Amino acid sequence: MAEFSLAFAIEKFPEVLKGVPSMLIVAVISMLLGTIIGLIIALCRIYKVPVLDRLGALYVSFIRGTPLLVQLYVVFYGTSLLADTLNREWGWHLPLQEMSPLAIALLAFTINSAAYQSEVIRGALLTTDSGQMEAAYSIGMTTSQGLIRIVAPQAFAVALPNLGNIFINLIKGTSLAFAIKVIEVMAQAKIVAGDGYRYLEMYFDASIIYWVICWICERLFVWLETRYSRHEKRMAA
Repeated sequence: MAEFSLAFAIEKFPEVLKGVPSMLIVAVISMLLGTIIGLIIALCRIYKVPVLDRLGALYVSFIRGTPLLVQLYVVFYGTSLLADTLNREWGWHLPLQEMSPLAIALLAFTINSAAYQSEVIRGALLTTDSGQMEAAYSIGMTTSQGLIRIVAPQAFAVALPNLGNIFINLIKGTSLAFAIKVIEVMAQAKIVAGDGYRYLEMYFDASIIYWVICWICERLFVWLETRYSRHEKRMAA
């Protein structure tokens, strides 16, 4: 059995770093899109919108009850099949079968992220005092104005730690994207390892990259929490 080569790990570290941009693209964009979709789902469930309420609950249950890797494969193979079916039956010309692996990964991670974020957002919105909306109505605000100006800022403070955890999990989850041919950190590590059959060294490099990026994101969310809580205190004063 070959010994661990620190020199090889250091030498090839820049090569593994080339997968970071793809990793961050998938994590950041899917987080942002997932926030928007998750907010819509949360509001539909809170206000008991007919049909959408039940569909949202089913969607969240399905996503939370199935592995991310399975979801990646379903989206990877399902988009092409869906496009073929719609194009054949309805005469459409959807280019879904031409989607790049990166675009498919973005779609799959957004679907996954939205489900988890919807629960975080829903819980945060429900923790706010119901009297807040009543006060908003009493001064002539609409429901949307009350949500945006009064409820949302308070709910955001509650949701921020859990949103940070979801984002960090997204970053780590991107390591599965290599299964659908996305060249991110894990895939890059496998490619480089194949040249010299030094898999342990390359996995060590990948683990360092994931750890450092997750640590930076953790510090960023702690800073956001501190800054936002100070802002809230000033506003309350």
